[in-house]
Amino acid sequence: MGNARNIAFWVVLFLLILALFNLFSGGQSSMASNSRSYSDFVAAVESGNVAQVTLDGEEVRYRGTDGRDYVTIKPEDAQITDLLIAENIPVQARSQEQSTFTTFILSLLPFLLLIGVWIYFMNRMQGGGRGGAMGFGKSRAKLLTEKHGRVTFDDVAGIDEAKEELEEIVEFLRNPQKFSRLGGKIPKGALLVGPPGTGKTLLARAIAGEAGVPFFTISGSDFVEMFVGVGASRVRDMFEQAKKNAPCIVFIDEIDAVGRSRGVGYGGGNDEREQTLNQLLVEMDGFEANEGIIIVAATNRPDVLDPALLRPGRFDRQVQVPNPDIKGREKILGVHARKVPLGPDVDLRIIARGTPGFSGADLANLVNEAALMAARVGRRFVTMIDFENAKDKVMMGAERRSMVMTEDEKKLTAYHEAGHAIVGLNVPQHDPIHKATIIPRGRALGLVLSLPERDQLSVSLQKYKSKIAMAMGGRVAEELVFGKDNVTSGAASDIQQVSKIARAMVTQFGFEPELGYVDYANEQQSYLGSYQGGASHSAATQKMIDDKVKEIIDEGYARAKQILTDRRDDLERLAQGLLEYETLTGSEITRVIAGEPLNRGDDDADPTPPPSSGASVTAIPKTGGRKKAGDGGLEPEPTA
Repeated sequence: MGNARNIAFWVVLFLLILALFNLFSGGQSSMASNSRSYSDFVAAVESGNVAQVTLDGEEVRYRGTDGRDYVTIKPEDAQITDLLIAENIPVQARSQEQSTFTTFILSLLPFLLLIGVWIYFMNRMQGGGRGGAMGFGKSRAKLLTEKHGRVTFDDVAGIDEAKEELEEIVEFLRNPQKFSRLGGKIPKGALLVGPPGTGKTLLARAIAGEAGVPFFTISGSDFVEMFVGVGASRVRDMFEQAKKNAPCIVFIDEIDAVGRSRGVGYGGGNDEREQTLNQLLVEMDGFEANEGIIIVAATNRPDVLDPALLRPGRFDRQVQVPNPDIKGREKILGVHARKVPLGPDVDLRIIARGTPGFSGADLANLVNEAALMAARVGRRFVTMIDFENAKDKVMMGAERRSMVMTEDEKKLTAYHEAGHAIVGLNVPQHDPIHKATIIPRGRALGLVLSLPERDQLSVSLQKYKSKIAMAMGGRVAEELVFGKDNVTSGAASDIQQVSKIARAMVTQFGFEPELGYVDYANEQQSYLGSYQGGASHSAATQKMIDDKVKEIIDEGYARAKQILTDRRDDLERLAQGLLEYETLTGSEITRVIAGEPLNRGDDDADPTPPPSSGASVTAIPKTGGRKKAGDGGLEPEPTA
């Protein structure tokens, strides 16, 4: 809107200048070309060559018998009226006052135009437009209105606990007497904390839609400028706007951009950011109370925020917005599926079971990918096959069927992936195998996909060892079939994966009693979070850590080798099945190992049925492919 006004102003200014130029230049040029001396005028009157005369003060305009107009200036003592009447020439006279007023206005017009332009630019410089030269200190908070699209709590799913806490704030704004009669005070701030994509900003928009009060939104980075003091000025201006519209809600997205701990880091910190934070602290809870102003902020980095910002009285509540569980994912899929025509075979609960660790943004992307796939093949609604293909694409990457692989490469990939699958089926604790494929996806030439039966909140020592053994199954299969001299670099990503898991087991999870229950991974950070310059344990302890990591990986390698040696026939049958069908589901893998025929009606058809159980991906690519959801096993909860 502001840009449109600026463009309109410059267009009008240009047209006005053009009109003035034409007016003055046209009048002067016509006057110069038709000007005559007074003696020529008198001679023309006496010779009968004048048809009409107009008297305008000292100026005499007359039209000749040739039809052309002329102008002359009469002397002060000249009396031409009697002469014109005697010659029977029509005479008109204009009011001198009207002529003088018109001339005065025309003479003032350029000055008025200059004054208007000067006022416009001064208004911009003094902050009439908040982006002006002197508008640095003005807040960039935007007032969210209905035209931006109303979002309510019905549009937010999967984070019921967070909704309940924020619904109470909305209820306080609607009916403050309900709480104040019992001595309750309205919270001054709520901090939304959670991983990216979990719906923090959407939740804030829902608060605005439900509360029915003014809602200002701004990003933390909008406060910080290269000039010291500008951010503090913008904070003051933002709260002044909020006071005029109280009760209201101010939403600060990515508050960690301005709320980082003061005095931390090399050089002592950033003066501009710290002054901005100081002003924010004072405005939220200083000598002057800001009644009726609720600050809602969002961040995925609560660990870097200043302790003074997190205390009660500023942010009274920290609302956790985690990745949704299976029920939450089903509700989120239902919200996003409202705009998508679904086929009768679509079961959102099955999709939710197969996507643990997915955030709300991931699930929205999944529904969109499924709709695009259905539209690509000309379907009128989205089927379960589309959702399965979209899930595979999101988790494992798009298929690269155009990639040319030699028969030797296909064979090596088939044995590599078969090794992963056979070990995964025979270790004590491992997630069920959902799919194995030798079709290149993303950066991987092939992969094995495991889906846990439920959301995992913690992982046992035995399960981590099973993950390591399964990850080493690919390299062991290559050695057993092709010999140690013919192994490839395809296990590079597997080695990277098991190294992360084993090192986390030793340094973070306390699985090695000899090292005690010390967090060796993060001990270079002090209690207050400042960097100390390096690990504080000794070289002997570091050697013990390295030895234990190698011991765990060697144990997994030995277990994988024993399983594949004992199950060599299963390895051969599964590898041949992958060479024949390229992609096998979990149930088909079991049948191939048992030597049963698959009897597919169409080998080119998608062999992916809806999963009987599901959770996050444990994909083990052959060559440097990306891993998703729990491959690294560095956190107890699965991530995607």
